[in-house]
Amino acid sequence: MTRPVGTKEELEARRRRAVAMLELGHSPYEIAELEGVTPWSVYRWKEMYLTEGSDGLSSKPHPGSSPKLPKEDLAALADLAGAGPQAHGFETDRWTLDRIRAVIKTEFGVSVSRTTAWRYMQRIDWSCQKPQRRARERDEAAVEEWLTETVPAIEKKHD
Repeated sequence: MTRPVGTKEELEARRRRAVAMLELGHSPYEIAELEGVTPWSVYRWKEMYLTEGSDGLSSKPHPGSSPKLPKEDLAALADLAGAGPQAHGFETDRWTLDRIRAVIKTEFGVSVSRTTAWRYMQRIDWSCQKPQRRARERDEAAVEEWLTETVPAIEKKHD
């Protein structure tokens, strides 16, 4: 069963229109065709209206648990993350999900999973970044010379 297309207000208006048409004497099959639904939906809406009245046609709250960290706190989380890990007592300047979780626990008193921490970071437009691994002894000038002079000299020439 998939959710019908439309906002909750549009879906509620559709249910109310259907019931109003029923009261005007239109058949459920005729209403279903006009509204783009099955006749069984029209029968269900009629039953909801008869048992619960107008309130039966109202939109119901979305099922599921509410977020542990309210939307208002996401801006604060963005500011805390923007300050960097070292501002929160970590040795290095690299965020990890476990560090984000620790900051959320400390600052907001909420314990979240790694997945939830990742979703919060996505909501504040942070993305996963992997640092490039490079040797400490790397000589950038030598690498540049190799790429610009040596590689073209040893590449196969095409005629």
